[in-house]
Formats: sequence, C-alpha cells, structure tokens
Amino acid sequence: MRSDGTVLARATSDGEDRLIEADEPLAGLHLRCGGQLPGTIAVPELLELVRKARRFRFPLARAVSAHDGGDVITAWVEAQPSETGDGCDIRVRNWRSAPMPHEDSTASEARRATTDRQLAELTATLDAGQRLLAVETTSAELVALAGAMESGIGRVWTEFLPPENVAHQQPLHWRLLDGTRVIVPGSGRTFHVRLLPSMQPGFDPAGFELLLLSDQPPPLAPTAPGTALPSNRRGLVGQELAPVLRQPIARIIANAETIRTRMAGPLPDAYAGYASEIASAGKLLLDLLDDLSDLEVVEARDFQTAPDQIDLGEVSRQAAGILNVRAQERGITLIAPDAAQSLPAIAEFRRVLQILLNLIGNAIRYSPEGSRVWIRLEPAGPMARVVVADEGEGLSLEEQGRLFAKFERLGRKGDGGSGLGLFISRRLARAMGGELSVESAPGQGARFRLEVPADPDAG
Repeated sequence: MRSDGTVLARATSDGEDRLIEADEPLAGLHLRCGGQLPGTIAVPELLELVRKARRFRFPLARAVSAHDGGDVITAWVEAQPSETGDGCDIRVRNWRSAPMPHEDSTASEARRATTDRQLAELTATLDAGQRLLAVETTSAELVALAGAMESGIGRVWTEFLPPENVAHQQPLHWRLLDGTRVIVPGSGRTFHVRLLPSMQPGFDPAGFELLLLSDQPPPLAPTAPGTALPSNRRGLVGQELAPVLRQPIARIIANAETIRTRMAGPLPDAYAGYASEIASAGKLLLDLLDDLSDLEVVEARDFQTAPDQIDLGEVSRQAAGILNVRAQERGITLIAPDAAQSLPAIAEFRRVLQILLNLIGNAIRYSPEGSRVWIRLEPAGPMARVVVADEGEGLSLEEQGRLFAKFERLGRKGDGGSGLGLFISRRLARAMGGELSVESAPGQGARFRLEVPADPDAG
C-alpha cells in the first residue's frame, strides 16, 4: 500500500461496513450519495474496498469513483483493518472532481430500449403502417387483450389500445404515439406504449416493435385454470411456469443492464462485466422459456394452424424489415424480394413470419461479417417456396441430417441458441401442409427452403 502524499480525509468503519465518522470531503460525498452518519457506506466502490479489506484482514488501496451531482469524483483511498476493532481505518490521499462526460444519445436510447423490452408485459410486431403482425404476452391480466389483437391481425394497434387524450384518428406519426398512455380494457393499472422502429438512417421505418409497459406491478393472481395464453400456449411451461417466471427474470435483466451501463453510478470494468453476464444469462432463460412454450404448442395432439390467403412476398419483406437493423450491426446485407414480387399461398401469416424470422436470424448469426443473405420466392408447382440463402460456412451431409433434431446445436457454444428453433419451425411448416428443408455443402453456405401450399385461386 502506498503511503506517500498528504492525507486529505480520514474515516472509520465498523464490522458491518457502516461509516462511523468521516472528515470532509468524504463525509459530504457519503451524505449526498444517500448515506447517513453513522450508516452503511453509500459509495459503492468504497463499500466494496472496505468490505474486502475487513473480510480478508489485509490492507487494500485503489482509486474509487462516484457520481456527485453533475461531477465525477475520483479519489485514492486506503482501507486498513483496524487493530482494535472489526472495522477499518480509511484514508483519502487524493481527490479530483471533473464534469460528467456527455452521454451519447444513441447509446442512451439503446439502453433504454433494452430495459423496456425486458419489462414489457405485451409485445407486438407492426408493419410500416402500424398494423398488427404478431402479438405476444406473458401476463394473465392481458390474455383477453392479446387474444383480441391476434384476432385482429392486419388492423391498426390503436383500435385495441386507444391512446388517452388523443383526439386525432390514425394514421398518426409514430413519434406522436411513442410513450403515450393507453387504455387497457379491464385493467385498473396505467399503461403506456413504446414504439421501436426498424429503420435505416434516411429511410422511413420498415416496421415497429410495440411494447406495453406499466409502472405498477401486475396482479399476483395466477392464471385461471383452463385459460390458454395466445399463440395456443398451454401446458406446464406455457401456461403456468412462463407467466410466473418471466416477470422476475425480466426485472433481474433490467437491473443488471442498469448496473452494466453504469446508470446507477461508476463501476470498475470487472463489475460491469459481471452484470453483463447476468443480463445475458437472463435473456437466455427468457428465450428458453419462449422456445419451450412453443415446443409444447407444436407437440400438442390438437395443435392446428389457421391457414389463410397470404402473400409470401409480403411476409418475406416484413421479416427482412424486422431483422434489418440486426443485420446492419454485423455488416450483413439482407436482400429481400422487391415490392413488385408476389407469391400467393395458403398458410398462417403469423407462423410463416415466425419461421422466416428464425431462418433469417440464424443466417445473420452464423454468416461472416460483410456477407449477404438472400430471401427469394420460387413457384414450385402445387407449392409456394421461400428460400433463405447465406454465405456462411455451410453444412456437411452429417450435419444436415442432425440439423432439425430437438435441442441440436451442432456443437456450437455461447451463441445463446436453445437448439429448438429449427425443430419448431419444421413442425410448424408441416402443420401447414408444407415442409422445411436445407441444401448445403461445406464452404458454400446454406439454402433453407420453406414450402407451403400455393393458392390455387390466384390468377
């Protein structure tokens, strides 16, 4: 431990890491951070330093940082286990104050969106005209609302969530609706919506992600027996476990993201890294819950889809629009069918979109940076085909044979997948009277082919 330099302030702590007495400027910082004298040390990095020194009975020293209003304080602090008690003697030898650096608004908004996604009790995918494409909820209180929205796929979302104090009718610019309070029928809580656009700079949004949030906790009553969640979700995971587990896991993720991004105050890089790992593990758990819920659905004996007349070109463009931002982050170019291309089919729009999102998402995840992913339409006699092709490493014949197996990840580690996406996608394709297959070779990328019945009435 260094002993040079003037001691600017002294303090003492007890065996419970409470600050018993302190000189200025440490005492003032402790009080402004919400502490009391005597009281638990309120500066997080100082608390960690003192706790370790007391626990290991070994003197420690390090630079400690803290937010103090609009300034960042950096101080060199030494913690020496007391010879006469269970606490520590604390010495401050250096103290510097600097204005807090301006935070990039884009990064701040991205963090806010990440947190809101974890706390949302209902999410919906919208097209460029704010029309509903898919709806998902984990809240028993919102089951009826989600069911009504699912029945109204293709209609504007404000028909089901009317904004408060907005007299104008749709279409309204999405920025006027982002953050507005909405009326949720049958609920006594207040809700607001967030609209997250999928867009490239200089272009209009290709679609939106709608998040329904409330600052009030949901009711604790469990899902009523026999009540099925939207998307045919039922069974132990989908109906009972997922709604109970999702909210606390989402809170863990949101708190971890707050720590990781240092929104609650400065932290060493190591602690921010730990918080990042916690958030990633939480997201993995949420994704696994979703996949297990879908697995229950597609393996149920009475599972059925709701086929309708759809345009595979439109579904493909919607899927590409939703994932375009993720592709851009990896430098990957998505090439979707242009607006003039159409391929009529008989299938369930939402399920086809779910399959394409999985195929395109996998292509983005496993393709090299700077490569391309194509989404092509191909008539195939009585079938209508969508092909998702990439420039990835490709697959051997042995890997192709295992690819659609349950929980199969082909030995990949750390990519966050559950190994259920392709299994579920193939089951969905077959439930619609179609098929999902792959054509590939090592070093030549992969071509995933989704086939569903063509629309015989199309001209």
